[in-house]
Amino acid sequence: MAKKAVVLVGTKKGAFILESNSRRQKWKLSGPFCEHWPMNHVAADAAAGAIYGAGGNEWFGPAVWKSTDLGKTWSHSSKGLAYPEGETPVKTVWSVAAGHGRIYAGVEPAGLFASDDAGETWRQIEGLQKHPSRPQWQPGGAGLILHSIVLHPDDPKQFWIGISAVGVFHSADGGKTWQTRNKGTRADFLPEGQRYPEFGQCVHCLVMAPGKPNRLYQQNHCGMYRSDDGGENWLSIEKGLPSSFGFPAATHPRDPDKLFLLPLNGADQGRYPPGAKVAVWRTDDCGAHWQDMRDGLPAEHAFFGVMRQAMATDSLKPAGVYFGASTGAVYASPDEGAEWTCIAENLPAISSIETMVVEA
Repeated sequence: MAKKAVVLVGTKKGAFILESNSRRQKWKLSGPFCEHWPMNHVAADAAAGAIYGAGGNEWFGPAVWKSTDLGKTWSHSSKGLAYPEGETPVKTVWSVAAGHGRIYAGVEPAGLFASDDAGETWRQIEGLQKHPSRPQWQPGGAGLILHSIVLHPDDPKQFWIGISAVGVFHSADGGKTWQTRNKGTRADFLPEGQRYPEFGQCVHCLVMAPGKPNRLYQQNHCGMYRSDDGGENWLSIEKGLPSSFGFPAATHPRDPDKLFLLPLNGADQGRYPPGAKVAVWRTDDCGAHWQDMRDGLPAEHAFFGVMRQAMATDSLKPAGVYFGASTGAVYASPDEGAEWTCIAENLPAISSIETMVVEA
């Protein structure tokens, strides 16, 4: 049966959806959805065929939106998305992830919640807040946010999270206890001699290689890294890249050695593509070598940013690659980065890009 590619776009003014056939040459845009709420992350639960949108702010409150009909109708719930009375209130939901019959939500101030009823109600995974390092957590530029949730594909009790500016944590018991996973990642903003702490690194994005659950890739404020042992140790793979700074990372859907990045020029240099020339960088050997993919992308005067969750791949063959810019443009490549086109423009500032493939 024919397949349809669906790109889910989270923006500062609601969610949008782009649809195309498997050739991915022409796209149809729909939205905005979610009543124009700020959407930090819009992602699919492929097993259930549902779409979830993580968002809110201090005015709307936090909530997770849900659609089971490809965006035609939406509902939302914030029931249980709250810390105990007396603690700093939850400001917004920053990330969602689905797996093993459960939905997870990462929030600001950093914390993790879970839903066992498809997002109707939520409960806090309290073990994270009980980690000994919690009193010393410090926010990154966007706040103290839990933005990355990586679930083990086979073990429902095992997952990894990324918090800015705290680092990577891992749990092997469903969230009851947590261990830091930051060995080998730098914190260049700390004083000399303190730049490899147990925690306090500013992880920007954390993703898992397909078919190799212990292989993780991390775009950090201070470098690009790979781990082959579930985050116990990290190896720098930034050699050959134009910058050690960036936000998003996207793995290939089938090849664990292939990764896509969009480096930016630096934390204090404007945070736009180096030389204001856009390129997606691809490695086919897990970071040993890098190739810049530029065909069809802006070759000058590109001063936009691309956020931590605003790049993704689809599962078609060849794999599609997508990213969204802070200027509201969505770029797509149907051939793993070889050629690019702009498939949407003039949207609100884009926070996230995710994909799903459904029957046409």
